[in-house]
Parts: sequence; C-alpha cells; structure tokens
Amino acid sequence: MSTSTSAGRYSDIISRLRAAGCVFAEDEARLLVSSARTTDELADMVARRVEGLPLEHVLGWAEFLGLRIAVEPGVFVPRRRTEFLVREAAALLDPSAEDTSAPAVVVDLCCGSGAVGAGVAAIVGRVELHAVDIDPVAVRCAGGNLAAYGGQVYQGDLYQPLPDGIRGRVDLLVVNAPYVPTEAVRLLPPEARVHEPSVALDGGPDGQDVQRRVAAESRHWLAPGGHLVIETSERQAPTTVEAFARGGLVPRVAHAEELGATAVIGVKPDTRH
Repeated sequence: MSTSTSAGRYSDIISRLRAAGCVFAEDEARLLVSSARTTDELADMVARRVEGLPLEHVLGWAEFLGLRIAVEPGVFVPRRRTEFLVREAAALLDPSAEDTSAPAVVVDLCCGSGAVGAGVAAIVGRVELHAVDIDPVAVRCAGGNLAAYGGQVYQGDLYQPLPDGIRGRVDLLVVNAPYVPTEAVRLLPPEARVHEPSVALDGGPDGQDVQRRVAAESRHWLAPGGHLVIETSERQAPTTVEAFARGGLVPRVAHAEELGATAVIGVKPDTRH
C-alpha cells in the first residue's frame, strides 16, 4: 500500500476503528495501512477488523518477542504476557553449550501457532524442538512458524503423539495450556470468545484440568534435572504448584507484575548422584 494514502482516509479508518471499540485505533490503523497492498485490500482488512476479527488474524501475523509469528484465522493469538513464560523457560537452558554437544530437547505442548517454541529457539539457538497441538489448524500454522528452527509438529492430545525416542530425555517442557475456567469463557472479549478455538481457552471447571494432566505425566518425559514451565494465573498458581509436587517435581512460582504474567516452574530431581 502506498504511503500516499490521504490523511482524510487515514482519519476515517481511525474513526471507524474507535467506533468499533478498538482501544489502540491509531496503532491498528498504521499497521493496516502499512500491510495492505491495494486500496481494496485495505478496505477489506478494515471491514474485517470492524466486524470484530482479531487484528492479528486480519494482518496474518502477531509480533511476539520481536518475531513475526504467522497466525491463521481460528488459531490462538499469542499474548504479550506469554513472552515472560518464554524468557523464564529459555533461561533454564545453557546458551553457551558447545556446538559439539547434543542440543537441548525442547517440547512445546498446546503449541497453538508455535510462538512459544519459536521464542525459546530464537533465544537459545540450537535446540531439538518438538511441538504438539490437538487442533489441526494450529498444527499447520505452527509447522510454518517452526520450520526455520527445524521444529517437528505433531497433532494429538498432549504427550500422546510425541516420539518414544525423547521419553526421559526432554530438557524443557514449556506449556501455555488453556487455563480459563469454563464459566469465565463467556466473559472473555469477543476477539477471543468468538474467533479463537474454545479448546485453546477452556481449562475446565477450575481452569486447571489440562495443567494437572500435563504435570502428572511430565516426569515420564523429562530428563533428570529437566524442567516443566507452565503459564497460569496468580490466583491459580498455588493449585498448579500442588499439581507439580504430586507429579514428582520441585516447584517454584515466578511473576512479572508489569505484564500480569505468572509461571510455575518445576524441576525433576536428578537422583543419579
């Protein structure tokens, strides 16, 4: 789209976005104008955003940790708070490992677009990356986003589709599982409630059904000294900690006030010594 778009046209886009309830209308207008290749395409993109389609689905990508993550319609949009999960997880791996050593084995469960796995790989460098999602649309989207990192993406329920060859060898399990309580899903903004898959949002009656399943099976997949890192809410963290402990992990809680982000980190004790 040419930068010669008239000021009047630009102001009209901002006004339409504001009227539709877009809080950051100016920023969104700038992104839409810079992304559209023709006037007709811009009009279509603005119309879809005004109708309530998430901005990232309109653009076809989301910015995450400085990366441009492709996001298809119907795929969970990575949130900025999840950048904290990725940084905490990546910090558990040794970025100074020798090139001749085996790469760390990283698994991104409930991967959605693959943003979490891509973020860890981008920070750490060389990893053996595996990602899983139950939704075929997410699996297709993640496959494209993780190809640059050599990532393998599988469709299935949590650990079920992972190759047996990594059982007991995983250095890092990083998980952004759904953790919204079922009754609270209807209170989410329309962008999420209407346009993102419920399987990526609904965590069961208390929001922690999937977290408990992940924690319970994690010790079978983690290497000694390996870590499980899960995003959760500050309110849910104590229950997540209990689930980690029942699963044989030693847990702790990390929190970033400025992002409203909470992660529970558990380590599988190394009993070989």
